[in-house]
Amino acid sequence: MLNDGAQTGLATSAAKDGLSLESLAQYVEGRVTGDASAIVRGIASIDDAEPGDIVFAENARYLAQAAATRAAAIVTYADAEETSTPQIRVANPRLAFTQVLELFTPRLNAPVGVHPSAVLGEGVSLGEGVSIGAGVVLGDRVSLGANSVALAGAVIGDDAVVGRDCVIHANVTVQYGCRLGDRVIIHSGSVVGSDGFGYLPIGERVHKVPQIGIVVIEDDVEIGCCTTVDRAKTGATVIGARTKIDNLVQIAHNCKIGPDCIIVAQVGIAGSTVLGRGVRMAGQSGARDHVQLGDGATVLGRGGVTNNVAAGEIVGGYPARPYRLRSRCDAAILKLPETQQRIRRLESELEAMSRRTAELEALVQGLSQRRTE
Repeated sequence: MLNDGAQTGLATSAAKDGLSLESLAQYVEGRVTGDASAIVRGIASIDDAEPGDIVFAENARYLAQAAATRAAAIVTYADAEETSTPQIRVANPRLAFTQVLELFTPRLNAPVGVHPSAVLGEGVSLGEGVSIGAGVVLGDRVSLGANSVALAGAVIGDDAVVGRDCVIHANVTVQYGCRLGDRVIIHSGSVVGSDGFGYLPIGERVHKVPQIGIVVIEDDVEIGCCTTVDRAKTGATVIGARTKIDNLVQIAHNCKIGPDCIIVAQVGIAGSTVLGRGVRMAGQSGARDHVQLGDGATVLGRGGVTNNVAAGEIVGGYPARPYRLRSRCDAAILKLPETQQRIRRLESELEAMSRRTAELEALVQGLSQRRTE
């Protein structure tokens, strides 16, 4: 891989004039077959490929489809068959295609400096190369690290700390005292540090429990749109390094989310729940309060965790059960109408056998009485 400066230069060339296949191959550490001077000006799916585009084919079936398009080149696997379309052959096509996507991704329109309409509190600290967009509000004593970006309408509360190379998208709110590490990305509409849902019923009234903790988001975390991470009652709600959180997710107060987790859309995690390293929670799944999910555990879509989940275990359904057990239960449920019919038929046959048995017993009893007489 190239250093950051060379990568930036390559990305600029990609956006302006396109890149030769040879340059792309060097960048992704691949090998060119065919015309290495072919120019790539964009990226597309196999279905949408036009001249000048590069496409991705990770197996023989997709390679045949890609070769039939008008694409300029194909990123494919190391021992792929040769095609009339030039190729970049790599050990990991998915990774290589991701790296190419990074080069062609449009850069943020975020000029260095502070927009005239931004409002900055007292004692704000801005690192070198920071960009503050229109209508941004920074509270007192806010700190933004070098090259971080706060886009239009973002609000960062008093005493909040944002690390280096972060992107706070439009209309994001980072509440007072929260701490973000380096290279954190938070997408539009999300809220970090809202009050945890803490209330104490006393008699007929409900009293609010003050939430005086913070949220700590470690390095390289990305949070999608309209997600909420609540501040802790005391201490900190923590999102571990490199964790990726989708849109519309709720993470409640005092949760500890480990590093390298993936949390998909519409997940809800109740207070004080702990996720280990590399936990996966699929769409619309959830976890009740105070449970623990071990390292590498997976919760399938719409799964509801009500008890601790062991490391590496795959669970699903509600209440969540081990995947194999849950699959057998689901298969049995699909057969319920047929099973119900069988039970009714067996009950009918049993009833007929009971009647027949009673008739036989009466007959035997009658014969026995005759013999006695």
